Amino acid sequence: MLPELGQITLLLALVASLLQTVLPLLGARRGIAPWMATARPAAYAQAILLLAAWVLLTVAFMVQDFSVRYVTDNSNLLLPMVYRITAVWGGHEGSLLLWGFLLACWNGAVAWGSRDVPDVVLARVLGIMGAICFGFLAFLIFTSNPFDRILPMPLDGRDLNPLLQDPGMIVHPPMLYIGYSGFMVPFAFAIAALLDGRIDARWLRWTRPWTNVAWAFLTIGIALGSWWAYAELGWGGWWFWDPVENASFMPWLAGAALIHSQAVTEKRGSFHGWTLLLAIAAFSLSLLGAFLVRSGVLTSVHSFAADPARGLFILVFLGVVVGGSLLLYALRAPDGRGGKPFTATSRETLLLANNLLLVTACAMVLLGTLYPLLADALDLGKISVGPPYFSLLFLVLMAPLVLLLPFGPLTRWQNDAASRPLRMLAPWAVLALVLGAIGFYVAPQGPWKVAMGIAGAVWVAAGTLRFVWVRLRTGSKRFTPEMTGMLLGHLGIAVFLVGALLVEALNVQREVALAPGQTLEMGRDAFVLDGVEHHEGPNYISDRGTVRMLRDDRLVATLHPEKRAYVSGGQVMTESAIQAGVTRDVYVALGEPLGGGAWALRVHVKPFVRWIWAGAFLMALGAFIVAGDRRFRRPPSPRREPSA
Repeated sequence: MLPELGQITLLLALVASLLQTVLPLLGARRGIAPWMATARPAAYAQAILLLAAWVLLTVAFMVQDFSVRYVTDNSNLLLPMVYRITAVWGGHEGSLLLWGFLLACWNGAVAWGSRDVPDVVLARVLGIMGAICFGFLAFLIFTSNPFDRILPMPLDGRDLNPLLQDPGMIVHPPMLYIGYSGFMVPFAFAIAALLDGRIDARWLRWTRPWTNVAWAFLTIGIALGSWWAYAELGWGGWWFWDPVENASFMPWLAGAALIHSQAVTEKRGSFHGWTLLLAIAAFSLSLLGAFLVRSGVLTSVHSFAADPARGLFILVFLGVVVGGSLLLYALRAPDGRGGKPFTATSRETLLLANNLLLVTACAMVLLGTLYPLLADALDLGKISVGPPYFSLLFLVLMAPLVLLLPFGPLTRWQNDAASRPLRMLAPWAVLALVLGAIGFYVAPQGPWKVAMGIAGAVWVAAGTLRFVWVRLRTGSKRFTPEMTGMLLGHLGIAVFLVGALLVEALNVQREVALAPGQTLEMGRDAFVLDGVEHHEGPNYISDRGTVRMLRDDRLVATLHPEKRAYVSGGQVMTESAIQAGVTRDVYVALGEPLGGGAWALRVHVKPFVRWIWAGAFLMALGAFIVAGDRRFRRPPSPRREPSA
């Protein structure tokens, strides 16, 4: 009866989301307090019901209930227990349930954590969130039900996709979906502000912590996905500009712009309309990602095979949410007047430039992702937009952003003399250029990328530390959580620049044929293939290589790359072996047998690759610290509340 109980919990959650939508919104419109008061209990009920559905589906996987079609499609008798549990989100239906459950969790968290928000505002916010949850649950129940039965029950299942049988996939999807679903909160606050007609500093004060938390989780999710692709796919790269990768990157860019815009609006009363539009855009791009992944319009290792009917449902839902919110924005958005005036040499101007660059980069990624699909749909021919387009344009757009980054904290609000921050940063600009030039001349390969990576990282890090020194020297020794988070975020960008540009410039790759006992020489390193042995895992058989890594004839590591053939479907997967380090990774992948005992072996030396993920986690940590600022839990002072 567990699947039937799951069906019931989903239906009850659908009813709860409908009640949460209708009664609070009507109550807010008509001023009926009891109707508005239903928002919180409905949000709690929805979260509890979806948690129950999640547990029931997990139990079905754990006990291998193959009468449930979704379990049959994504598990089998040989699947290890840890992957039975994570298989719950390994396919379309279960990942959608995860997404719906996380939406309900954000729903409940806002209901619990917004006790200082006026009842009428909270009723509108939770009503809007309820409407979004209703759309997701309707899609889940009527097109993608994870509890559908299959009769007669098969004796075994088809197995979980071998790509997903990896530790990275245990944590990557939940983090990513927490970020996606979290952007529902600033979206709901923005729509509530438009409905209320009172667009002021209050809604920013309430929504900034939620935005930072959502963006931080999305950052972690993207970083974990990059790490998983690097370790699992066997090609050694960390980002390929895959359309589904782009689907997660677009809301990240919009979210980064939103975080900075919210700060200006809340502190100075400027950019009200722009901030509202970014809140709508960040969540809309998250929904667009759902359409791209689940509609079947894309071919990607990340996408779910889904039928066109599901894609049509998502497209209609996307049209209603995005079209309706943009229509409301067009009718009710502020006219741009209000806020404190500022000059061209002010922190507001720098943050506006930051926003424009981030949004332009997002539009560039959106165009490159969707244009091939539109060209194909309009019968304009097959067009491929690949990494060269994205890499070049993204570099062109991000270079000015990196250049401006240290100026922001050192420039005063409203008005400042341009010479003051220039004078403070001039020595560090010279230092960055000198070190970049040294990197250019000593780099064994890719001198321009090495120079840009070193110069950019030193410039951002030194400029950020200059701000710290200025505050300490002037006696302002107190660093607020917001300031600390900003510093960590900027330092994270510096660390990321080192990793991203230096690994691209200095990566060394060799593909050779080695027989047991033969050696590959790469500089001071030597790789000796001792042999390849047959190995049996819980649900696969593999050819497991043993490669000794020597440096100056001293053993550094013994690596075991594998070629795994999964028993159920016969799919062959490459399992790389990685000797990880702070300044470089050595990455070894086993290729195909070549006869005579020889094997193809691919060896990469990847300098500073882990700095990419360290930088991302620093940025996420900074966003979490900003979200913890107690100032956001106090209502804004009436004297500081700017008008729209």
